[in-house]
Amino acid sequence: MGLAALPVLAMTLTGCGTPRQLSAGGSEAPAEASAYLLGPGDTLTVFVYRAPELSAPDLPIRPDGRISLPLIPDIQAAGRSPTALARDIEEQLRRYVREPNVTVMVRTFLGPSNQQIRVIGEAAQPMGLPYRDGRTVMDVMIGARGLTRYAAGNRAEIIRRDGPDGRREVIRVRLNDLMRGGDVSQDLAMRPGDTLVIPQGWF
Repeated sequence: MGLAALPVLAMTLTGCGTPRQLSAGGSEAPAEASAYLLGPGDTLTVFVYRAPELSAPDLPIRPDGRISLPLIPDIQAAGRSPTALARDIEEQLRRYVREPNVTVMVRTFLGPSNQQIRVIGEAAQPMGLPYRDGRTVMDVMIGARGLTRYAAGNRAEIIRRDGPDGRREVIRVRLNDLMRGGDVSQDLAMRPGDTLVIPQGWF
């Protein structure tokens, strides 16, 4: 078995065993995969045993949180565990397939929106990242491949929804000082749901 197959095998989630850990796209996953909930932007492989025509090897979860499969045009995936999704697919396939056996594998994942960190604006690669304990601004900027030439890095802001009432907090962060000047005081800890906004400079 080649090394390239190992991450996919580590992410296989079935209803028969107790899943332990996900690993995809270089991202770290929760230690207990059973606690992981799917979210928009995740990419799945859905495998129907002995029915390859009903399987889907590279299936993204749409922004509305749903997926489409042969014979099942619309099924809710976001907010559910991979195991629960697999059982639901089996239930719906019973109208067409005798004793279906479905495996859901998470190939790449972001998770629910309130567990993501987003980078928007003048990042070289605006993106969403799954939250990981201890992730800082520098970690996020490495993932986003740094600033564009037009970025006003020292005017960047972290937009944070804090507390059960969703109070909006704005935290200023000087990305140029951090990334080019080595000012580690700007390497702030990120939280789930944070959005790092990088504005364009004035020319």
